[in-house]
Amino acid sequence: MSPTVRQRRDDRIDDDAKLRDLGYHPVLIRRMGPFGNFAISFSVISVLSGCMTLYGFGLTTGGPAVMLWGWVLVGLMVMFVGAALAEVTSAYPTSGALYYMADQLGGRRWGWYTGWLNLLGLLGTLAGIDYGAAMFTGALLNLQWGLDPTPGVVMVIFLCILVLHATLNLFGVRLVSLMNSVSVWWHFAGVAVIVAALWFVPSEHRATSWVFGEFVNDTGWSSSLYVVMIGLLLAQYTFTGYDASAHLSEETTDAEVSAASGIVRAVGWSWVAGFVLLAGVTFAIQDYAGTQNSATGVPPAQIFLDAVGLTGAKLLLLIVIVAQLFCGNAEVAATSRMVFAFSRDGALPFSAQWRRVSARNGTPARAVLLTVVVAALLALPALYSKAAYAAVTAIAVIGITPAYVIPVFLRLRYKERFRQGKWNLGRWSVPIGWTAVVWVAFVSVLFCLPQTSPVDVDSFNYAPIALVCVLGLASLWWAVAGRGTYTTPTFSSGSGDRELAEMSDEIV
Repeated sequence: MSPTVRQRRDDRIDDDAKLRDLGYHPVLIRRMGPFGNFAISFSVISVLSGCMTLYGFGLTTGGPAVMLWGWVLVGLMVMFVGAALAEVTSAYPTSGALYYMADQLGGRRWGWYTGWLNLLGLLGTLAGIDYGAAMFTGALLNLQWGLDPTPGVVMVIFLCILVLHATLNLFGVRLVSLMNSVSVWWHFAGVAVIVAALWFVPSEHRATSWVFGEFVNDTGWSSSLYVVMIGLLLAQYTFTGYDASAHLSEETTDAEVSAASGIVRAVGWSWVAGFVLLAGVTFAIQDYAGTQNSATGVPPAQIFLDAVGLTGAKLLLLIVIVAQLFCGNAEVAATSRMVFAFSRDGALPFSAQWRRVSARNGTPARAVLLTVVVAALLALPALYSKAAYAAVTAIAVIGITPAYVIPVFLRLRYKERFRQGKWNLGRWSVPIGWTAVVWVAFVSVLFCLPQTSPVDVDSFNYAPIALVCVLGLASLWWAVAGRGTYTTPTFSSGSGDRELAEMSDEIV
């Protein structure tokens, strides 16, 4: 046996022993290494998805100056959040991730509400990612064949993308890990190609002073400070999904270190790549008003058209679409593991079905199918109203971002309950942790503010209503069933294994 193979075997033994200490019998297969774990969070953050999908929002809410400087500020703050979360992840490397951490540190009710916020946030994020990919695909089809990207056409494309992602995930985590590894290089190469094309092909570019200093307010609000604050949401929305590393920790070797470092590395590299991408695209704007009102419905597509022509625009759009497909595929993997873990602890209706794991490839297949079906249902309102779709998917940001910091807050509040993992911040743990808590509290308020004026049915920010609905649903299900069915094992060395009879029923 080679030293490398022996080390991998020893890592799996140590990882499984740690999982048993946390109270779970290992049923998922550890086929993901440190790079694969980093790659899934990097793929879910996906600057080619988030930055490009929300670029039109950035043009309106502050313009170039807020997009570029906002990216720098938000990226720094998210590094604090990611580092603080990584420290807690190292101590609790389970598929349940955020809710399990909150449960162990704060109690059952903390775990319950954190889990519902995290789960519905992940589902909303998946719907947003794949629907964004469908919109960009519709724009490409419009350029290539003149197909009108109506809501019905975009919905059909969206459903096809979900089917593709479900199929790929059913093949097992090894394929998912491979695709995420390819995704990393696709994103880096894609950003390089797009920026290079937009720099060398156009004969004219915007001045540096304009790119980093031009402020645009097309929101209808008179306060520049208010517009700057809501303009930060482009970056904040993009910097979501890095909890994927934690959700895949039960399928990762040396999980205590790999999952934690995967979070931090994913945020760091996304911070750098996103800044380069936003700067490169913004320098290439030829017609600001024309970009905002593009017939394609996708402002970056108009920038590509104006800067590099029709053929070049199609190629650049294809790069973005493939990146978005990688992103959505990784999000299905992360969300399905959350469904599996939450069901394993009895938190979902019909939990016994969703926690079953395929004996052939160690994949929670039914959790994968449930994930894509719910994401499809969340996006259906887009057929009738953009405002309705925004209302449904608002939970993607208002739910998942607070969920990131709840375990951090509880780790700071109940220091005596926290057992530090192999990856930790040392003496910087407390200041970084409180910085993360304060920042998330601030941006959570921003998520709830109206973004355009006057406020009407179409422009109303439905995020607060979505949050109330989610918390109300969680409270109702807690009263009806959760109080009696939801339970997590106690973190007690070697004493918390699930009974083998129960686990054998979960492996099919």
